[in-house]
Amino acid sequence: MVFDPSFASFYGLQHSVYVRFSLLALSSIFFLVDPFAALPTFLAITEGADPVRRRRVAGKGALTALIVLGTFAFTGEAIFRLFGITLPAFELAGGIILLLIGLDMLQAKRSATQEAAGDTVAAAQKEDAGIVPLGVPMLAGPGAITSVMVLVGQVQSHWQMAAILISIALTALICYLVLGHSSLVVRVLGETGIRILVRVMGLLLVALAAQYFVNGLADLGVIAHQAG
Repeated sequence: MVFDPSFASFYGLQHSVYVRFSLLALSSIFFLVDPFAALPTFLAITEGADPVRRRRVAGKGALTALIVLGTFAFTGEAIFRLFGITLPAFELAGGIILLLIGLDMLQAKRSATQEAAGDTVAAAQKEDAGIVPLGVPMLAGPGAITSVMVLVGQVQSHWQMAAILISIALTALICYLVLGHSSLVVRVLGETGIRILVRVMGLLLVALAAQYFVNGLADLGVIAHQAG
């Protein structure tokens, strides 16, 4: 059997592209859902609740986020066609939303796009608080939905779509684990640790927003596409 270096080079390049897209999908979705930033609100919503009820509310929130983001992943392309929206336009709009959320996260606070004033008080009195407002819009908010739709707009093969769906499922699972064990997470990280983590995620989100702008401008032909 003769070793073909060109095949190995192609395989290595394809593998690199797969890994890079998968990491982009997971990071962009997870940073926008950000269960750590939702911890203070979740604790306020479930104040006085026993661990079983907290896990039940966390499960409802995670499942709601999974269903909502999964639905937009499957319908994103149809929505683009229905409204005549181009991918560059959505990338630029998504960049603005991500930038606003990221700037709020740099100040260790929830963005108004994810949590409106009075949501926490109203949710504490509701039995289905895990669905609204925890699942939507605190976890699956406009930023996360936009990110999913932008990623779907870039899909060119089945493995990319699979990477997006797996990223959504992993994010939902992490949300359940973080929120379902919120007391333990707060004890381990502390309020200061959570604030630092949220700020780091905010910084990465601002960088991601900048990348969305670059991609949008490149797709419009305003600037040259990046090499690699």
